[in-house]
Amino acid sequence: MPQSICTYGFIPVRTEPSESSQMETQILFGESFEILERRDKWALVKLNYDGYTGWIDEKLIDLLDDRDVDLWEKSDGFIVKRPFVKVVREADSTVQFLSAGSKVVFNGEDRNVIKIGQKEFYWQGIVANEKVDVEEVARGFLNAPYLWGGKTFYGIDCSGMVQVVYKTAGVLMPRNASQQIEKGQVVSYVEEAKSGDLAFFDNENGDIIHVGICLGQGRLLHASGSVRIDVLDHQGIYNKELRKYTHHLRVIKRVL
Repeated sequence: MPQSICTYGFIPVRTEPSESSQMETQILFGESFEILERRDKWALVKLNYDGYTGWIDEKLIDLLDDRDVDLWEKSDGFIVKRPFVKVVREADSTVQFLSAGSKVVFNGEDRNVIKIGQKEFYWQGIVANEKVDVEEVARGFLNAPYLWGGKTFYGIDCSGMVQVVYKTAGVLMPRNASQQIEKGQVVSYVEEAKSGDLAFFDNENGDIIHVGICLGQGRLLHASGSVRIDVLDHQGIYNKELRKYTHHLRVIKRVL
């Protein structure tokens, strides 16, 4: 199968080959994917990172040799850990912002140049590959609006945030909360939850519908309306502004 690498801040991945179709997830800068099928101006792709499939606009696909993609995947790159960092595209000097979770590989010994196919980008500002813990990465998304299928500071959903935050720690998590709950060990009591643990929430049918990142001391960072911090106890998430519980706690898991 032909492959490519995302050279944009993100590419929307949709359920059907239509601009009006629901966005299911996003491909972040530096993430590679296989092209499974082409239909009109759309391409059905499979993300190499988590195996997710969906449709993207084929105008956003860079034509690359499989060798280029394989070399990119095998290179010693790093994962962006801040909400966004700035790069400048060499061809037209346009600015592009990379979200946390994006993959960057520098071109040889030049620690400022990113080269993907015929495109070159110049890294600017923040120190590359700095050490940032999971809680600090998660807090970087505070106030980001909730967006179904989103994985960036411009819009993110609950499981997308968990996947991105854990990716910066070198841990591969599935895309959806119903899959993420299968990872890690059970934490018996809320009081034992540590920073970086995951809390999962279900509906009246027992289906997992939400996930958040524990901060310890009865606090939870999660995407609900926006990325925010709320109270977590044995019953679930308590929103002080609404003065009510908004989510029912199913289990807390420790993955890290």
